[in-house]
Amino acid sequence: MHIATYTESGKPLSDSLLIIIDMQKDFVTGPLGSREAQQLVPKLIDKIKKTEKQLWFTLDTHTQDYLHTPEGLKLPVPHCIKGTEGHDIIDELLPYFQSARVFEKPTFGSVEMAKQIAAMPEIKKVELAGVCTDICVISNALLIKAFRPDIEISVDAENCAGSTVENHTAALISMACCQIEIM
Repeated sequence: MHIATYTESGKPLSDSLLIIIDMQKDFVTGPLGSREAQQLVPKLIDKIKKTEKQLWFTLDTHTQDYLHTPEGLKLPVPHCIKGTEGHDIIDELLPYFQSARVFEKPTFGSVEMAKQIAAMPEIKKVELAGVCTDICVISNALLIKAFRPDIEISVDAENCAGSTVENHTAALISMACCQIEIM
């Protein structure tokens, strides 16, 4: 597989990634949304506008049989069902999403994304932001760390929200213990 190293204008791509995790309608204003996730939106937009990093997104992606899956049996709240409005990225991020690299993932972390990063030796830094700190953000950070222990991985604590404030804090502590920089 050929991986582009230059933008369409011929400018070299950054050696850094900004990955926005699961900022989908169901996690911001839908059944698993929270005030904390809603408060992230203007800060994330500001961060994206200022970044020089390559921009990637993940999408939590489930099917209609979600409630019969192992995750659905433990979290019986249908969410991010492909083809529903709740699966969509929030409207405010849509302009940035349309030109970004996107990874749909059927579980908390994207193995496909971690493998892609592992196949890109030019990537030196990865920063994550989004939701939920204690589920998908931590899962993706640890997967990337497992596939690329040689790169700098950071999580922007102020641009993440957890399933609860306490779980957000606990996830940040756990990631710091795994040598992931908390900003």
